[in-house]
Amino acid sequence: MSIEKFRKRLSANDVGTTGGHQGGVLIPKGESELLAMLPFLDPDVKNPDAWIECVDDTGHRLKFRFVYYNNRLHDPGGTRNEYRITHMTSWFRDVGAREGDEFEISRAGVGNQYAIGIRPKDAEEVDTDQGIRIRLTGWRRVH
Repeated sequence: MSIEKFRKRLSANDVGTTGGHQGGVLIPKGESELLAMLPFLDPDVKNPDAWIECVDDTGHRLKFRFVYYNNRLHDPGGTRNEYRITHMTSWFRDVGAREGDEFEISRAGVGNQYAIGIRPKDAEEVDTDQGIRIRLTGWRRVH
């Protein structure tokens, strides 16, 4: 049985270098396999959340907030309808994450426990027969 592992190429906003307010790393609603790996968040509740326990490559334990901002479903004039993992910016700074690096997450045990890491930006670039460099963006499952 293989471990489900997902990666996301980090944007400047993800790592906090834009100077703007960081709302957390976005998980699109279409990423059903990734969302199934994370705790269930009830859409009938306004802005449900769960704390996920993570261990990084150095063994450092962290807690991040997985949240479904869904005021569009609950408030007249609400605009948000998105999943995010928040409380990550200081960890990104601590590990020296940069725009273009990849955040990796996989289940690490029972409950809400996950393994996380940062992969340098050149780690997943591949040369094709034509000599073109391929850069995958957004979330993707790693096999």
